[in-house]
Amino acid sequence: MASTSTPLTLPVLPLDDEVVLPGMVVPLDLSDADVRAAVEAAQAAARSEPGKPRVLLVPRIDGTYASTGVLGTVEQVGRLADGDPGALIRGRGRVRIGAGTTGPGAALWVEGTRIDESVPEPLPGHVAELVKEYKALATAWLRKRGAWQVVDRVQAIDGVSALADNSGYSPFLTVEQKVELLETADPVARLKLATQQLRDHLAEQDVAETIAKDVQDGVDKQQREFLLRRQLEAVRKELRELNGESDGEESDDYRARVEAADLPENVREAALKEVDKLERSSDQSPEGSWIRTWLDTVLELPWNERTDDSASAYDIQGAKAILDAEHAGLEDVKERITEYLAVRKRRNDRGLGVVGGRRGGAVLALVGPPGVGKTSLGESVAHAMGRKFVRVALGGVRDEAEIRGHRRTYVGALPGRIVRAIKEAGSMNPVVLLDEIDKVGSDFRGDPAAALLEVLDPAQNHTFRDHYLEVELDLSDVVFLATANVLEAIPEALLDRMELVRLDGYTEDEKVVIARDHLLPRQLERAGLDKDEVTLDEGALRKLAGEYTREAGVRNLERSVARLLRKVAAQHELGERKLPLTVREGDLRALIGRPHHVPESAQDPAERRTSVPGVATGLAVTGAGGDVLYVEASLADPETGAAGLTLTGQLGDVMKESAQIALSFLRSHGAELELPVADLKDRGAHIHFPAGAVPKDGPSAGITMTTALASLLSGRLVRTDVAMTGEVSLTGRVLPIGGVKQKLLAAHRAGVTTVIIPKRNEPDLDDVPAEVLEKLDVHTVTDVRQVLELALAPATNGAAPEVPVAA
Repeated sequence: MASTSTPLTLPVLPLDDEVVLPGMVVPLDLSDADVRAAVEAAQAAARSEPGKPRVLLVPRIDGTYASTGVLGTVEQVGRLADGDPGALIRGRGRVRIGAGTTGPGAALWVEGTRIDESVPEPLPGHVAELVKEYKALATAWLRKRGAWQVVDRVQAIDGVSALADNSGYSPFLTVEQKVELLETADPVARLKLATQQLRDHLAEQDVAETIAKDVQDGVDKQQREFLLRRQLEAVRKELRELNGESDGEESDDYRARVEAADLPENVREAALKEVDKLERSSDQSPEGSWIRTWLDTVLELPWNERTDDSASAYDIQGAKAILDAEHAGLEDVKERITEYLAVRKRRNDRGLGVVGGRRGGAVLALVGPPGVGKTSLGESVAHAMGRKFVRVALGGVRDEAEIRGHRRTYVGALPGRIVRAIKEAGSMNPVVLLDEIDKVGSDFRGDPAAALLEVLDPAQNHTFRDHYLEVELDLSDVVFLATANVLEAIPEALLDRMELVRLDGYTEDEKVVIARDHLLPRQLERAGLDKDEVTLDEGALRKLAGEYTREAGVRNLERSVARLLRKVAAQHELGERKLPLTVREGDLRALIGRPHHVPESAQDPAERRTSVPGVATGLAVTGAGGDVLYVEASLADPETGAAGLTLTGQLGDVMKESAQIALSFLRSHGAELELPVADLKDRGAHIHFPAGAVPKDGPSAGITMTTALASLLSGRLVRTDVAMTGEVSLTGRVLPIGGVKQKLLAAHRAGVTTVIIPKRNEPDLDDVPAEVLEKLDVHTVTDVRQVLELALAPATNGAAPEVPVAA
């Protein structure tokens, strides 16, 4: 802290909107009455005291005096450069102003105390660093101004207080900033303040210089561009005159292009209006570039270009042959495409190709698990129809403008993906595949799925309006195919505008055909092998499809084939195996390791999951198709376990309620079923679904949970070859469920031979491939009692069963 010393009595010399700091030498105009009165009073007082006349320099801001002034000595009185009388005054030190008093002359006299501004020596480390930083900043600023002679003077200043007060000469400081420096008594704090002020000014100066340079560069670029454009116009004019062409502007060129283009009438009118705007706009106007980009986009669109459907499109047998050759299975989809082509042919034959301005477009939604060929099917449809094919990936799209386009007022505006797909195809009737439509999201930028409503509505898409084009676009002749993995993820309003076609996966026989005819030739080529060098017999392909992969599609099957061929190629290059080679079922383990999916029925009876009471096999539908689901049940020790029901396996609310219903049914009908239901009252039941990390929900495991609990109570095993699916009611009725085809395909892949389904799902069996139904013994039931009779193995003896206790 700074200390104070002996009181002083001094005349006040007010400084209006100006601040003098200690160490500064300033000339003051004596024509100012207040200045002259203070100097004369100081001279009068100095006659009776030794030394130079002394005044108190006090800033006066808007008529208000500062609380701290500067002791100044009158060094000289004479004439200023302009001839007016003046005085040269040097600031000596800070004075804290006290009460007013009297003195000679007309000046205002006050009492004050001198402020001690000394700093202990040697300087602490942080203060020395502060001094060094200030000098460096001051030197940088002075060098920028070219004040080289001042640099040495600043470097020679040693005192902390004197160095801080030296910033009073800085012209960039405001009066308020200088007053803040004056009233900061502590020299170290004052130097910190001066350093921060100087640092801020240098930063502002750098920004100002950068802006000035950018502005100058921009002006130079505009001037250069203007000059070059004028020169280019002159060169073009000379070339036109040399070639005998008439003089014209760029807008005339656009007008000619629009008039020469084969555009619909409404599009032509809109384009000519934009050409009129272009003619009125200046070369430097940003609107001109927007109009040119819009006109280029409109002129590049194939407004009246249509691909003539190939002969195969009107030869229904030929189109069906193309679809069969490129895709095995998928009979539902191929049948629907064949129906569309047949109807289109008949409409054209009867002159009904265009009715009410609309053509007979189609919107099909292909829904199924990954790897079943949904995306590749779009290319096959385009091939069968002889049309262009465009794929629009919608996975992760969250911006509505991606579908409808941006308004032209935005910088970098573009038409939407639908318009860009038409432009890319080069025709107005391509096959457009909207891939992964269930992966579309929404956020603050809008809902792209809502923007697709008009695109996919056959009653509206003949007048589709893109935000960028702002003219009507006829999409009624476009064949739209949408693909999705999860039906529930598609908004209901959007799904209502499409015709749903389910792809539930392939049977094992279909997988073998696909691997033989499609996957193997493709992977042979990628592995650098000829078709005669490596052959996979049907047994090897069937084992790859059945035991090395278990999926609805064929993607993992193709990976297994690729891995096998890579292994063969590598062994041949290493000299370990000779070609040609026929890979048989017994060779697979040596080449690609052990099977990963051994059917439950193929395992040792003691190692099967259903080898103990309380375990039943259910069927479920996942995002990857159908799957087999095991249900395990146990009872707690009556002495340690609490009564009630415990559920584990990450189950949803619907599945939890199904478990409660199963337990309630057995409690109320246990005596009828000859089950020891007393155990359910005194001991807690625990139902677990393995694969606990996978969320599960739905009512279709109801009869599976009932069977598992009944097996546990009766001690009778559940048959290994039986799988079941169905919802159970409190009265024991078996209610219908969904996904029967996918579940039966999963049961077939898992080696199950007997399947129990609800009676009301019997019509769904028509969708299941005949070769799968031949290998499955499907029982339709209406009551849980029928399920238990079919699923539970007979009791081994007449003794009362022993109920297993949970560990």
